[in-house]
Amino acid sequence: MVPSDDRILELLREEGNLTPQAVEDFGGPVSGHASDRLPLLATYGLVTKISRGLYRITDTGVAYLDEELDASELEPVEKS
Repeated sequence: MVPSDDRILELLREEGNLTPQAVEDFGGPVSGHASDRLPLLATYGLVTKISRGLYRITDTGVAYLDEELDASELEPVEKS
């Protein structure tokens, strides 16, 4: 986890489903950085990809933001 990950997750919780460009538009990191980070966050189950370039926060992501989950405990999730 890097500091910008928290901001991306906060924006997804506040604004709903977002693209990397929307993350930037709402004051988050630039879209190129968000484009790199969102798939990694999805790998660890913090967000889910709903469509090409469109992501939503998961219950795991909310638990992380609410400090109910330590990022060091996260493991990659298997795709079904």
